[in-house]
Amino acid sequence: MTRKRLVIEMGMGVDQHGQEPTVAAARAVRNAIAHNALPGVWEVAGLNDPNQMIVEVKVAVPYPEQVRQEEVLAVLPFGQKTLTVEAGGMVVEGRAIASLNDKNDEMLIAVAAVTVWIDT
Repeated sequence: MTRKRLVIEMGMGVDQHGQEPTVAAARAVRNAIAHNALPGVWEVAGLNDPNQMIVEVKVAVPYPEQVRQEEVLAVLPFGQKTLTVEAGGMVVEGRAIASLNDKNDEMLIAVAAVTVWIDT
């Protein structure tokens, strides 16, 4: 079989309070897939089950070693999912609010690319 890309979607996610890179990464993935429909999966690629899609996610986020990968992949409703996490994104100075359990003033920004492949 030959693997072919069907779509690439990009997104951005922010954790303004809590300093959780997993939250920022999951929001970036959710943002990437939020406004798409993939009728080509059925009408062009001829798949019968959405779990036949191969979904590769790449996320760049501060503190990548802290990302809980299973939580990020849980954002995706279908597919054979994989995740690559790398250092990147951005740290921006915000304002710590004790009642929101902030550890410091950091806001974490993540970027994501979600690629859907099909086997033909």
